[in-house]
Amino acid sequence: MMTENSPVLEVFGGVDTHSLTHHAAVVDTLGRELDDQEFPATPAGYEALQAWLVGFGQLVRVGVEGTGSYGAGLMRVLTGTGIVVVEVDRPDRTARRSLGKSDPLDAYAAARAAASGRATGTPKSRDGIVESIRCLRLAQRSAIKARTQCINQIRALLVNGPADLREHLAQLPTAKMIKSLTRLRPTTDLTDPHVACKLALRSLARRYASLDEEIKQLHRGLCDLTRQVAPQLLERPGIGVQVTAQLLITAGDNPGRLGSEASFAHLAGVAPVPASSGKRQHRHRLNRGGDRSANNALYTVALVRMRYHEPTRAYVERRTAEGLSKKDIIRCLKRA
Repeated sequence: MMTENSPVLEVFGGVDTHSLTHHAAVVDTLGRELDDQEFPATPAGYEALQAWLVGFGQLVRVGVEGTGSYGAGLMRVLTGTGIVVVEVDRPDRTARRSLGKSDPLDAYAAARAAASGRATGTPKSRDGIVESIRCLRLAQRSAIKARTQCINQIRALLVNGPADLREHLAQLPTAKMIKSLTRLRPTTDLTDPHVACKLALRSLARRYASLDEEIKQLHRGLCDLTRQVAPQLLERPGIGVQVTAQLLITAGDNPGRLGSEASFAHLAGVAPVPASSGKRQHRHRLNRGGDRSANNALYTVALVRMRYHEPTRAYVERRTAEGLSKKDIIRCLKRA
């Protein structure tokens, strides 16, 4: 630790985050280890960790793993006091095989990544409307998956269920089928498989109806929030509420952390990856990195525009005549 008569020393911090504890480490400008210590992952622990870090000298910046999960609370405390926080990726497997794996080693690796400049990513602030959008979309996607599972279970039960019920419901649309099933009045003799089947179908149908209403309510909330944040994005062809919500979530509440549109392309996994070799020149392949949800959102926009947007359809025809495959054209559209 720095004493009263010590010269001011530039130091860099690193934090390996976990659900219950955070392990912090400090290095100097040359990457030499100064000290490491473990703190509880609580508000009091965050404050103690911050005070411990600044006690070594002039804290230039801190590399934190998992600022979007376990490290989110610590990141807010550090940035709230004016400390520069950068996002640090986990050490690659090759380094871990050669150097080993422990909390102090990971914390020192994060500190050295911050000191060397290898880690430069600015974390999402997660303190605005976009964070609200993320929460609502998370709940909505979960409800949609549960609703899909619910209807699949209903159809599976109907296959081996009472014949009269199956014949009556087979031709009905989903909405009418659910409405009919919610009105079933099975008897109390659950030893009869037909009675038990009807009770199960009614239970699943009521669950489906509840989930359907929940999804609609969450969608209304997403519509209101996305209109407040990015009304101009919703006006662009092929971009709806769900796509807008996902692109906003990927950019975060502080999109200024992205230096250019190329930065966002890398973040969304749509930046071209060179794949030329030998006689095959000027070729690119699919980028499998980045945020795959954002990549999927841009893929949806590309497909919609290829079908309904005349300028895009003309572009597809021109590029097809030049010899590009459909996959290559979609890749170009996602980047554009």
